[in-house]
Amino acid sequence: MTQSPDSKAPAQPALALLQQRVSHPRLTDPGPSQAQMADLYRAAMRAPDHAWLRPWRFIEVSGNDRTRLGEYMAHSARQDDPDLADKQYQKLLNSPLRAPLVLIAWAKISEHPKVPAIEQVLATGAAVTNLINAAHALGIGAVWRTGAPAYSPALKQTLGLTATDHIVGFIYLGTPAGEDKPVPALNPADFISPLPT
Repeated sequence: MTQSPDSKAPAQPALALLQQRVSHPRLTDPGPSQAQMADLYRAAMRAPDHAWLRPWRFIEVSGNDRTRLGEYMAHSARQDDPDLADKQYQKLLNSPLRAPLVLIAWAKISEHPKVPAIEQVLATGAAVTNLINAAHALGIGAVWRTGAPAYSPALKQTLGLTATDHIVGFIYLGTPAGEDKPVPALNPADFISPLPT
């Protein structure tokens, strides 16, 4: 039997998970298993996607490769900005070590008469959102980071991306370390407005 939208029945588990998701900036071992990653990717692949272009791509970085990614990020940042401070350079070197697994999420942009690049980037962002929501459902900690490396032409080239492709973010995955940070409740009405007359 279909329930009325006004039903006072308890929220479905999936809805409760979506409403309670938080980012976990402090992550530790163990990282997700291969079976868990398969579940996360299956969730990502169900993102809205105009014309079924499937623009989302993920590069998995774990183990010693995280050190290499840090070198890529730091060297690319200095290539983009020769005046980069040593402190920022060192921070970039170490940043991938903050989690057991880092995913580089990027949008492979295709020429299409009805689907501009921005829609393909948005679809990739939706795939990442599905992935981190699925991680939350499985008890896996996740945080989505960007920063200068996400917009670095030098890093894109190092990773083998084309000039038209876009890095959407670096997704850090692992076991949450510490308690969930409190997130203030928001009133949806503050973000909604009627159509202007």
